Amino acid sequence: MYAHAAVGSYREAVSRSEPRYRLRAPWPLPPPLADLLIAAVVALFTGPDVAVNDPGHRQADGVTWLLFAVSIGALLVRSRWSMAVALVTGAACAGWALYGHIGELLNLPVMVALYTVAVQGNRTRTVRTGAVAALASGIVSVVAGKDVAQPQGAPLLEMLWPLVPLLLGEVVRGRREQVRAYAERAARAEAEREREAQRRVEQERVRIARELHDVVAHTVSAMTVQAGLALDAFDTEPEVARAAMRQVRASGKEAVRELRATVGVLRAEGGVSTGPAPRLGELPELVERMRAAGLDVTLRMDAGQLPQVVELAAYRIVQEALTNVIKHARARHATVSVGRDGDELAVEVVDDGVAGGRPVDGSWLVGDGFGLIGMRERAAAVGGRLEAGPVPGGGWRVCARLPAGGGARA
Repeated sequence: MYAHAAVGSYREAVSRSEPRYRLRAPWPLPPPLADLLIAAVVALFTGPDVAVNDPGHRQADGVTWLLFAVSIGALLVRSRWSMAVALVTGAACAGWALYGHIGELLNLPVMVALYTVAVQGNRTRTVRTGAVAALASGIVSVVAGKDVAQPQGAPLLEMLWPLVPLLLGEVVRGRREQVRAYAERAARAEAEREREAQRRVEQERVRIARELHDVVAHTVSAMTVQAGLALDAFDTEPEVARAAMRQVRASGKEAVRELRATVGVLRAEGGVSTGPAPRLGELPELVERMRAAGLDVTLRMDAGQLPQVVELAAYRIVQEALTNVIKHARARHATVSVGRDGDELAVEVVDDGVAGGRPVDGSWLVGDGFGLIGMRERAAAVGGRLEAGPVPGGGWRVCARLPAGGGARA
């Protein structure tokens, strides 16, 4: 619950700190309806130019209106076949010019079609279309100019107007591609944030489970042994029973203290603990509690100065190993050795009990297996390694190798 709450806050903070890009539809209407609307607008502007002409040029007749109908009708399917519509409207525009019907807006249908070609295509197609359209417009201007005595520079000017809608279409398409790229980049960033949040949830869940297991499993196991001893000695040896119950009470207080410290870490803003973490200097107290639980433990320790994270990992490994001895091994004696071996800290716990583990995927598991998994995770978290398995002749051995210098990961 705490992990999900922490990750929820992380997600909210990230969402406030980073911009969001949303890709909006370039046109809110369905393509057929948009084509119909555009064709109607073009017809509204081009129609009067078809009907009203310069007295010195050909007036509107059946051919002129047929070319107008073909141009407007082609625009109704411009979204599906933009190149074909550009060819049809271009041919109609050239037909007007060659037929002698002059108007200022008669090229509007082909300009709309050329714009659509550029918006829907790519730069290569736009360049090729522009070259063909400019050349065709220049040729039509030269042929039509023989009859209307146009100025000599007019063909060059006529070659430029088809490039205007193509350039405008290129700008619009480039902008849309940029917005789409922003949207895709934002989607990838959002997916990455989700993966990172999920990873943090998993890491926090594992950390909390490991801490609670180390605290609860160790203390409750000792309390169970002491309670059983008190129950057996209740009638025959009252003093032994009282001593065992006092140890149960002390272990219970210790469990409450450590649970409060763990919950304090979860509740503290930023996850910073307000209490000291266990260090190797507390191993004698741990050994005494184990002895009180009925296990004869020999402690050999010569570790020197170590990073705090390494001392915490070593303490928790010894604690879990001794807890497993009480819970599973039915051992009478255990030896704990903690000492330097070059640049490493060697942590070893050996008992003379029953080796009740089982091999699974190249590793050994004892009971539910969470204890060994937690020990391996603690060793790996500081850059070390851990091995566990039965000892020839009987017993069980846990051996951890942890970096003793500055190579330990905090």
